[in-house]
Amino acid sequence: MLMLAALVALLGFARPAGAYWEYGHESVARIAWLQMSAQSRSQVASLLRQGKLLETPDCPVTTLEQASLWADCIKPLGDRFGYAFSWHYQNVDICKPFDLKAACKDGNCVSVQIERNARLLADRGVPTRERLMALAFLAHFVGDLHQPMHAGDHQDLGGNRVAANYGIIGGRTNLHGIWDGWLAERAISTPPAGPAAMLAQVPQAERIQVSRGTVEEWSREMWGKARDLAYKTLLTDPCGAEPPERPVLGEAEVNVLIPEVKRNVVAGGIRLARLIDDALIHGKAPGQR
Repeated sequence: MLMLAALVALLGFARPAGAYWEYGHESVARIAWLQMSAQSRSQVASLLRQGKLLETPDCPVTTLEQASLWADCIKPLGDRFGYAFSWHYQNVDICKPFDLKAACKDGNCVSVQIERNARLLADRGVPTRERLMALAFLAHFVGDLHQPMHAGDHQDLGGNRVAANYGIIGGRTNLHGIWDGWLAERAISTPPAGPAAMLAQVPQAERIQVSRGTVEEWSREMWGKARDLAYKTLLTDPCGAEPPERPVLGEAEVNVLIPEVKRNVVAGGIRLARLIDDALIHGKAPGQR
């Protein structure tokens, strides 16, 4: 029985097939595709058929799921897209009052770029290549925002400097990596598993409620989850002294967090669908009337 228990524990913390920047982003994009209107799906498909305009053959955008990975895929291209590196996150300190303006004063943060790319997507006067790039950035950045470690920080690069173990997985693991990969994969693959099944659990009235709000309000929500779920589950006092021993996110904590991570992924997909519908059908974007 002891050997069986050990095996179950090991399997429970098995290495993810694809970390958040793959499985998580694709899941958010797929939920958005299922949630958005048929009219938007047609227009998105039309834009994606122009993928060659991006001139990034190693980073295809044939589907919205592929497009959601594009912003990470282009990182190795160096100077060509280096300007976008800081667009994937926002360092809003969890131990201070929420202050998005200070974190985004130069516009180089994920929430500002969500709004900017939504505006570009909505503008029919923008060249097709720029609108396609905006769609790809938008699909990725909404996913990033709904991974709380991209929305909250404590002067530790969004938890990248917080050494931690995920069950028996140790080594170079850290708080950010756990939420980006191990935990996201575990949550999305826990039944009801996959984008369609996860979305099906949310009634239509609740989807409407989730879709509401501003990008700043979504940012505050994810910042709060970074503080109250990500940091506090691992560290008793995330604003206190560094723990003497490397903290461990155990099976009990993981089981508590799984439904929360699922909610984040579904919310990201529903909100991405709303932004795309607003841009393509109504020609509007956050902050516009």
